[in-house]
Amino acid sequence: MDKYEDGLGRRAANHQPMTPVSYLERSARTYPDHPAVIHGRLRISYAALWQDCRRLASALVGQGVGRGDTVTVMLSNTPPMVQAHYGVPMANGAVLHSLNTRSDAATIAFQLDHAETKVLIVDREFSAVVSQALDMAKARPLIIDFDDSEFPDDAPHPKGPAIGTLDYAGFLAGGDPDFPGAVPQDEWDAIALNYTSGTTGNPKGVVCHHRGAALMALNNTIHGELGKHPVYLWTLPMFHCNGWSFSWSIAVQAGTHVCLRWVRADAIYAAIADHGVTHLCGAPIVMSTLLNAPASERRALPHRVTFNTAAAPPPEAVLQAMKEQGFHVNHLYGLTETYGPTVANEWHNAWDSLAPADQAIRKARQGIRYLSLSDLAVLDPETMQPVPADGETLGEVMFRGNLVMKGYLKNPKATEDAFAGGWFHSGDLGVMHADGYVQLKDRSKDIIISGGENISSIEVEDALYRHPAIALCAVVAMADAKWGERPCAFVELRPGQIATEAAIIAHCRTMMAAYKCPDRVVFTDLPKTSTGKIQKFVLRALATEAVKA
Repeated sequence: MDKYEDGLGRRAANHQPMTPVSYLERSARTYPDHPAVIHGRLRISYAALWQDCRRLASALVGQGVGRGDTVTVMLSNTPPMVQAHYGVPMANGAVLHSLNTRSDAATIAFQLDHAETKVLIVDREFSAVVSQALDMAKARPLIIDFDDSEFPDDAPHPKGPAIGTLDYAGFLAGGDPDFPGAVPQDEWDAIALNYTSGTTGNPKGVVCHHRGAALMALNNTIHGELGKHPVYLWTLPMFHCNGWSFSWSIAVQAGTHVCLRWVRADAIYAAIADHGVTHLCGAPIVMSTLLNAPASERRALPHRVTFNTAAAPPPEAVLQAMKEQGFHVNHLYGLTETYGPTVANEWHNAWDSLAPADQAIRKARQGIRYLSLSDLAVLDPETMQPVPADGETLGEVMFRGNLVMKGYLKNPKATEDAFAGGWFHSGDLGVMHADGYVQLKDRSKDIIISGGENISSIEVEDALYRHPAIALCAVVAMADAKWGERPCAFVELRPGQIATEAAIIAHCRTMMAAYKCPDRVVFTDLPKTSTGKIQKFVLRALATEAVKA
């Protein structure tokens, strides 16, 4: 036997499963009176947040929730959403499933059934669409309504009616504040389930584990530049990749979650000025929202604010304007399958002396791997060999390591395909630069990233094909100043049929969430190969012209 193994096995004293829940417990014991959550007039200390999370876990266990059970939430960036990220996994190994609050009823119904939801917590803002989804779904979960006492008076629409049998506040109050909570039996145990559009109509369920979540929380602290007691504004939806795992990261340095129900410029500037916000995250659309705000909505920034952004790289003019406004932009890249961003554009001080245009070129690159990502490469997907690091040769961006998902729920084929050759295949095409920095060039999957959310072109095409006048269609991304990308539909009509752009868009709105519907419909003969395959690369060029029209 190896001398370094003889009598040196794992045991409780020297090996415990990693979990991000431990970070909250540590901060609650170390800084019990420090503000953990700010929500409107509410101020919740770390001691109180830790008690609330234990109450939630206790109450869920009291309803029979345990290992492998799915607790689904349809919540905005509010205190219950923060509590769910800790209380659900503490409920004897339950798994948190966060619904996209922009989803339509059919999508919600599919996820409730596929996830086998046992408990569903619903913010009353979304009770109408969830009620429709429950009518369509086979799942019959316990439904708990959250009635937000801080729901804004100037809300664009009123709260919906209660649809559940329990009220969240009462449910939480009935839990035990001293409930010990269960640590995972194994750090490989699932902690969260998030659905991603992929390239098919039905989304795939990405399963994440405790180890990955714990490591991501630490990595975000480093690469997201979180110092001691950061004040984090939730401009990024917490349902999206668990808020890029910042839902767990903030507890590492005993930071403060500042809740934000809707992304509005005046509310963001007010939060920064009034609460001393130091960090926020979001897609480029959030930057545009801030920069395009009228003077009446702006507030002077009292200090430098770090803005972590992912998705399409911001244009040079936006980067310069953000800098002038007092923001430090940190460019990241990742996917739902990698717990959010796991690649960072590590900035070199020497680059500060470059001309603004050259700085923007550097800033546009996605960058290098996070510390806990074992490897990041640009490979030829056929040979699985690295492409030359010349900044020109295209390959597929691939990941390997502890920051990659367990796989897709109940979808072994998709999991095997994604992990073929011992790497996670991102589906994104990029190049490798000589200094080891990756830069995306195109997407091999026909995914449209709009406001940071993925839209499946196939799902949109399926809706279009249901219009009686449409013979053939294809959907591609077109550039959009506000959202980054929006769907553009190219349509061939059946002989003798007539349809207008407005009518086709209205048709799509009856079948899917409004944000997934095309912004433009172009009537044309679709370009095809000799075998009849639609040439989407041609359509992307036409979409660029459509934007200019």
